[in-house]
Parts: sequence; structure tokens; C-alpha cells
Amino acid sequence: MRTRTVALLALAALGVPAAGVPKASPVDALLARMTLPEKVGQLFTTYAYGSDAHTVSAENRRLYGVDTPAEVVAKYHLGGVIYFAWTNSLQNPRQIATLSNGLQAAATRVPLAISTDQEHGVVTRMPAPATQFPGGMALGAGRDPAGAYRTGQVTGRELRAVGITQAWAPVADVNVNPANPVIGVRSFGSDPGLAATMTASQVLGLQRGANTSAAAKHFPGHGDTATDSHTGLPVITHTREEWQRVDAPPFRAAIAAGADAIMSAHIVVPALDPSGDPATLSKPILTGLLRGELGYRGVIVTDSLEMAGVRQKYGDERVPVLALKAGADMLLMPPNMQVAYDAVLGAVASGELTEARIDESVRRVLTLKQKRGLLTWQPVDPEAAARTVGSAGNVRVAQAVTDRTITAVRNEGGLLPLAEGRSVLVTGWNSSATNNVTTLAGELGATPLVTGLPDDAKIAEAVTAANAHDVTVVLTSRAWDTTTADPGGRQQALVKALVATGKPVVLVAVRDPYDVGSLPGTGAALATYSSSVVSMKALAKVLRGDLPPRGKLPVEIPGHYPYGYGLSWSVR
Repeated sequence: MRTRTVALLALAALGVPAAGVPKASPVDALLARMTLPEKVGQLFTTYAYGSDAHTVSAENRRLYGVDTPAEVVAKYHLGGVIYFAWTNSLQNPRQIATLSNGLQAAATRVPLAISTDQEHGVVTRMPAPATQFPGGMALGAGRDPAGAYRTGQVTGRELRAVGITQAWAPVADVNVNPANPVIGVRSFGSDPGLAATMTASQVLGLQRGANTSAAAKHFPGHGDTATDSHTGLPVITHTREEWQRVDAPPFRAAIAAGADAIMSAHIVVPALDPSGDPATLSKPILTGLLRGELGYRGVIVTDSLEMAGVRQKYGDERVPVLALKAGADMLLMPPNMQVAYDAVLGAVASGELTEARIDESVRRVLTLKQKRGLLTWQPVDPEAAARTVGSAGNVRVAQAVTDRTITAVRNEGGLLPLAEGRSVLVTGWNSSATNNVTTLAGELGATPLVTGLPDDAKIAEAVTAANAHDVTVVLTSRAWDTTTADPGGRQQALVKALVATGKPVVLVAVRDPYDVGSLPGTGAALATYSSSVVSMKALAKVLRGDLPPRGKLPVEIPGHYPYGYGLSWSVR
């Protein structure tokens, strides 16, 4: 027996499996070779400043004590990196691909999971020429699961082309609160069944269609809050039965679709955990509910640990340890990386966390990486990335998906489609990113007049212009919201002044559809849910009569229009 044991040990030392001895999986073999500091590093995903892996940045020195993104990755043995425009990580396809290759080369032992928040709509990180889709609520209005799949597929393929392997999407929250300041049009809508179908479709599009990890967010459901968890700690008052009926279905659907990750929310849900701890730090929610009741076996990732919602009750050195104890596997963007990293190592040293608990999460992270081919990572081709990202075929897909989303809720006297030969003014709110007033005016051959959040002089200028035209199309964004520095009130004043001219007015809510309920006096009203170029092109087709409006409201407009409402008419 002793001779056989010695022989087996000798073979194992040489990496040769003995007859009858099962070979270790790549994940287990890799995990066995990792040091504790390397294991702990795999649990963290954070950002670094620089357009290249070797860009020297004072911000990196201030935050991490080293100069370059590559040095940040190597110092902490990071499991993942997240890209933002404000860290200079996202400029153009060649630059992003080159950055990704450089960071992967700096990774110690285990390749990185590189991620970004490419939800589309109001949360879009990859800039043009990346293909732009209109976002979750627009897809919900289109009622097209195949379109949600294609959105995920195109998005995932463009992300993979530049070396990004993980999308923090889709948003699985059911937006039942019109005053929700943080979710809103990021959600597919207020119906749990619709949100579940679209969530599953987008997960499959990202993962099966593009080999890119999806992350359904924000568990256990952030759709019924009037507090933004970036700045405060929301409390969700749903009963457990309401949670099962309203919030749970999209997450169940994401799990059934095989979502690689589920992101936790920094929200308190007393019916699920009466302790007052946010879900990110709640063992009853992450382990008891998500792992136990829902049977989820993938990676649980926290929302950003920089957000106020997770920092109100405990210090920054306690949050990462408590998140791991609750059941999280991946810790996203701690406010002080060194403090968080040392805190987890210290918790293992003190026995508060066992190394076996660390191994459990690391194994999930490594399994995800193996599933997406990252353990045998190869560099991406920057020139191929430039050809793939924003290709003509991808843009055609985005336009076809978006053409189904424009929703008409009012059309008095058959004002739409616009009669040929009429002079048209396009005015109102203009996105600095997409210049939607200018884009729409160009598509219609109309006169543009950007008002922004108009003062009295701009309103007077718009009224004068409206009097000189046959019809005015006015674009609004969150005009219903008069709670913060009165941005909505100024837009409402503009629309009322335009209606008072007696000339026909078409209202277009280019973000929240709730605007159409706040401004009932216009002859026609439509919702696009997005100010993206593809949305403005689809809107122009509807206004001209080249395309019928096919969208149905994915939310109720309280006191005005029910869920599922939507007009249509024949095209010319």
C-alpha cells in the first residue's frame, strides 16, 4: 500500500494522472495552485484609470498606490475589471481592444473577466460607433422576445470583439413605481410576465448568442422605490406574497435561462429580512432566498460598493466581509480597494471567514470564466474589433428592433401622420449625447429649435417659431418630475405655451412615458422611451406615415392610459 501511495504522489507531482484516479477539473487544478491573496483578488472587480494598460495616472496612484491599470491588476490579482468612459477606458473599438489585451497580459495566473454596464438606453457605456439599442422599456413596448434576444446577441458580440466578456445586464426589476428615480425606463415594464420573458430572452441572446456573461439585476427587485440606492437606502414594503408575484418572476426566468450572474440590490426588504440590512449584506436574502428557495448556483455579484445604500449601516472595512458572509461571490467597486482587500484577508486570518468559504466563491468565479473560454484566453484583434463594432448589419438589427417600439397614445382629429407639405418645427429637450431634436428634424426635413430646460426667453422664442409653422413636434424628458430643481416644470411650461398658440402640437416623451400623462393638452402624444438615433429614426417614420406605431405601453400611465394601451393607423 505504501509503495502505491508513493507512486501516486510521484505521478501527481509530475502532473500525470494515475490509472483509475480521476483527473482534476481545470477549475479545481487551478484553484489548488492559487495562494490565498490570489484567491481573494479573484473576488474583486474594480476600475482603473487609463486608455492603455500602461497609461500613468495620478488617480491610480491616489486610489491604489501604483501608476498604471496593469499595475492595479497585478497588485491585487484582480478577478475582474469594469470599464467606464470617465476612467478613459472606452473611447473607440481599437483602443478598447488594445486596453483589454494589455490588462489580460498583466493578470496573474487567472485571466480577467472584463465588464461594463451596456444596458442601452439611459445606461450605455460603449460609445459610437458601437451599435445603440433603445433600452429595456422600449423593448418591453415592442413586445418582441426575439428582438430582446437579438439585442443581447449583437451587444454581446460587439463587447467580445473588444475583449469585454461580461455585461451587467439585463435589468430584471419590475418598475411598478412611476416615481422610481433609478430604474424607470431601464426596466422592461411593470408587468412581471413581460419582464420575465424579456429578461430570459436577453440573457439567452448575450450568452447563447454571443458567449458573453449576463447579469440579471438588481435582486431581489428594485422596481418599487422612490429612493435612489446610489444616494440613500431604499426600503421596499412589498409583502412576501407581493415579492413572489411581482418581483421574483424575472429572476426565476433569468435562472431558468442559465444567467451566469445575478447582481444584488442595496435595498432593505423587511418582509424578506427584518434585520434592516440591505440585500447585498443579507444572508436570508442571498443564501436563503436566492440560493435556497430559487436554487441559483451561479455567481452572485454585489452592486457597486461605492453606493450609499450599502455604506450607511457599516464601515467600508466591514461591507466586503459581510457581503461574503451573506453569500456574495464577486465584490464590485469597493470605495477603497486596499481596505476591502485587507479586510477579507484579515477575516480569514481571524477565522471570521474560512478559506473553504473563499474557495467556494472563487470556484464559482473560475467556473464562469471556464464556461466563457477565459481560462484559455487569446488576445482580440483590434482591427477585427473595428470592423465588427457598429457594423452595417448590426445597425440594421437595431433599427428593425426599434421600429416596433414607438407607442402612440393620443391622436386627436387624425393629426398623425403629418400631412405632406406642412411646415414642421421640432423643439424641446435635446440630449447632448444623441442630439435628438436635431436628428429628428433632419429626418423630417423640419426646422430644429433646441430649448433644453427652457427659461422664459427660450419659451418665447419657441412660441414665435411655432406661430410661423403649421405644426410643432415637442420633445420632453422626465417632464413629469418637478421635484428636483424644477426641470419638469420648465418643460411643462414650454408645452403649455405651445398649445396656447392654437397650432397643432405633437408631444413626444423621449424618455419616461409618464410625460404623456402630465401634459394632456396636445393633439397627439407618443412615447419612444429613448433619445437614441435609432429611436428618432423610428419616430420620424411614424410621424411621416412610413411606419405604423406598433408599441404598447409596458407600464400604466396612472389616471390616463392602462398598461398595454397603444394606438395604430394605416401607413401611406
